[in-house]
Amino acid sequence: MSTAVVLDAPGSYRLVAHTPRDPAPGEALVRVHASGICGSDREIYQGNRPEGYVRFPLTPGHEWSGTVEAVGDGVPARLVGRKVVGEGFRNCQVCDRCHAGETTLCTAGYEETGFTQPGAMAATLTLPARLLHILPDDADLTGAALLEPAACIAAAALKANARPGERVAVVGTGTLGMFAVQFLAAGSPAELLVVGTRPDRREMSLSFGATDFRTRDQELPDDFDVVIETAGSASAARTSAALLRRGGRLVLTGIPAPGADGLDPTDLVVRQLEVQTVFGAPPAAWAHTVRAFGAGLLNPLPLVTHELPLTGFAEAIELVGSGDPKVGKVLLKPAA
Repeated sequence: MSTAVVLDAPGSYRLVAHTPRDPAPGEALVRVHASGICGSDREIYQGNRPEGYVRFPLTPGHEWSGTVEAVGDGVPARLVGRKVVGEGFRNCQVCDRCHAGETTLCTAGYEETGFTQPGAMAATLTLPARLLHILPDDADLTGAALLEPAACIAAAALKANARPGERVAVVGTGTLGMFAVQFLAAGSPAELLVVGTRPDRREMSLSFGATDFRTRDQELPDDFDVVIETAGSASAARTSAALLRRGGRLVLTGIPAPGADGLDPTDLVVRQLEVQTVFGAPPAAWAHTVRAFGAGLLNPLPLVTHELPLTGFAEAIELVGSGDPKVGKVLLKPAA
């Protein structure tokens, strides 16, 4: 029997029988291969998601990969059988931000797969076909399930606009940090420094293209051109800013706890730092990610440490929050 995870409220979930929803005009039905769990899924379960950014009852799952099984009217039939991933933001397509390509800032309000709309912790997912990105026929769907966080980092890399020969750095060594290393390495930097709190990530960082690895308690430089922050803490943001030369470029992707002490505005102005932020991934970042993945420039599989069936949802949530350095990316597989 097909099943789905349903969260009725924070801390309360159940496994239910799942019946695929036939695609309406403009939609596609996808057979889910794998769905990833990240910190935001744990936030939903613990009740820490900000108001307006979750709606119960809910099937979570915003990181996923799968294969198209059926399409609705108006959707090309050639999509059936194709391996795909999909954007999460259910943007309106007609506001000024959507027309500018900034779909994560849609002024019609926030709607996202796995948060306010049914997600991929189920046997199938039905969603607007316009959100799909087609993968190569030989794509590994287990690795592809990580392309949503990769797309968020692609958005950061595009904003950072690192040029060949520049000195670049990444602060944070989780899934996002390791993707940031891969994106920046593809741009031929003169140096690529990784700064984190997990010495066990040294070898992986170097294998992905880093030229140096340091922990935050080591002496750090202050003359880098570009830094991408992925750790999600105020201290990581300050460390990132301190790594930059005057006029350097900083992109923040992590979301610290509310009320955290931030960057010093005097320091930002005096040093003329360029600071940008990322919340989700717009279509351009998704397209960039899928191209890089198809070209072999992204290797998500080393980040996956656990693959569980949907019945292992509670265990997966605990693993993600365990703090165990042996836990990387945790995937749920409906067919497992």
